[in-house]
Order: sequence, then structure tokens, then C-alpha cells
Amino acid sequence: DGRTLLTEIERALKLGGGMSMNPSEGIDESWRKEIITRNPAMEDLLAKARLVADSDASVFIYGESGSGKELLARAIHNASRRRAEPFVAINCGAIPEQLLESELFGHVKGSFTGAVRDHKGLFQTADKGTLFLDEIGDMPLALQVKLTRVRQERQVRPVGSTQSHDVDVRLISATHRNIEAEMAAGNFRDDLYYRINVVALHLPVLADRREDIPVLANHFLTQIAQKYQRSIAGFVPDAIEVLVSAPWPGNVRQLYNVVEQSVALATTPLIPVSLVQQAIQHQQSEFASFEDARRKFERDYLAQILRITEGNVTQAARLAKRNRT
Repeated sequence: DGRTLLTEIERALKLGGGMSMNPSEGIDESWRKEIITRNPAMEDLLAKARLVADSDASVFIYGESGSGKELLARAIHNASRRRAEPFVAINCGAIPEQLLESELFGHVKGSFTGAVRDHKGLFQTADKGTLFLDEIGDMPLALQVKLTRVRQERQVRPVGSTQSHDVDVRLISATHRNIEAEMAAGNFRDDLYYRINVVALHLPVLADRREDIPVLANHFLTQIAQKYQRSIAGFVPDAIEVLVSAPWPGNVRQLYNVVEQSVALATTPLIPVSLVQQAIQHQQSEFASFEDARRKFERDYLAQILRITEGNVTQAARLAKRNRT
């Protein structure tokens, strides 16, 4: 009868990881509200994220820059039992090694020049909550050793301290790098990898979810128009076509920047195709010039080290903390 059918549907939803829509149980679709998608691969990814959120398993998110790794990490936190506790994020590639150690693990007053007071660090700040380590592939090996120990012992010792502190933190990590290749080259520790990569989630690039581009573009337009207090109604159809067919090497972040520039320069209620093309071209050249600058810096840096070591590649690799290849 109908009651039996409803019971079976409820059981199937529980087994399949379907989420409760009962507000009294504290979880509904709001956990993923910041992630806007109509793409089947993204929906599959979010279904996996929702399932893993219920456990305390460490999650490793693979995704290119600008693809939304922090949004996904935050969504997992929002769907977890830790959602009332802190969500703390840090980009490991953006902070020098000594500062990164202090940021993560804390320090005591006087432990180094400039340490004028005790600092408890992000592991202690995120206690009972979630810590998101973005671009963990850029973390120096010495800190990887310390992070492995923290995961193993569930304790953190601030720089310059003799005392350890218990921490209960759910770890979510992310990278745009090929971590397996980094491990093979000796740049990433196997023991850390296996501790943080219990569940792997792969975020698709924007070019692989083109059906999301019109929805995202209009969502960003509404947000940005409110921010700038502009009366912009939308894009002309040709402009949407241009957005959908663009390559998007910078992913969702680049799309946001294009929409922001288009809104800022718009003089009509509907954004014309010319403005969108101009914004895309500007963003592409900025992205390309950044990549070129990074490549030039790496080339000059490595050439300088080879001059210092008089062409000794093994010694140069050791100095640069890079693999010999």
C-alpha cells in the first residue's frame, strides 16, 4: 500500500545518502547554496560530497585555480556535524615557510623576531571544526613532516613551545598540482598523502560544465549590480553565446571577473556583446601575462642557481628544493 511505499522510499533515501529536508534535523539544501550548477558531473560530485560530509574522513579536492575548491570545502563543512564550529581556510602557497608554520601551528612569545605575543595558530582556531588547506602541494617538506605528526598524534605544538595541545580538526586539503607526480619527484611525502587523501573529489573545469555558464553569469550579474548599485537587467543573447564559447583558463573566478568588468563599464540595461568580448580579452591577456611572468621568474631563478653551483644540476636541485629533472 501507500504507507509501505513511503517507508521503502525513506529507507532508500537513507541508504543512498539522500538528505533530510526536515529543518528540525538541521540540514537541507542550504549546505550547497553557494554552488550553482545544472551539470550532471557537478551534481554527482555534490552527492559524493554530501555523503562524505557525514563522516570525519579527510577529503582531498583536486581542481584547477578558480574552479571553486574553497566553496566545495565550505559546503562539506556546512553539511557536516561540525557546521556550528569554525571553518578556517588558508592558502599554503601564498605564505612564506616560517610564517606558514606559525600560522598553522602557532607560536609562543619570543620564539622568533617579531613574536611579541603568543599566537595559537589555525589548528587550534579550527578546533572542533574544519581546517581547509588550499594548495597543499606547495607546502614545504619540513612542514609536511610536522603536519603528518599532527594528524597522527592529534596534537599541535606551537613554534618555540615545549607543550602540546589536543586538537580535534576535520581536514580538507586541495591542490591544482599533480600530487602523484610530486610524490614521485620527492616533493610531497607519501605518508602525509595517505593521511589526507582518504576521499578524493575532482572538481571539473568551467569549460567542462558550459551549461552552468549562463546561470553563473546571471547570478554574478545580479550580485555585482547590487554591489555597484547599477540597474543592469542582463546580457543580450549574443553576449551569452560569447560567454558560453570562451575557453575560461581561469575558470569560475575568471567568469566572475569578466562579469564584474562588464557591469562596471555598462551604459545600457542589457550588457552588449562588444563589452563582454572586451572583458574576456582583457582577462585572457592578464592571465597569459601572469603565466608568462611566472615562467620567466622560474627560468631566471633556476639559471641563477645553476651559475652559483657552476652547472652542478644535483646541487642546484638541492638548493632550489626541486627535483633534479
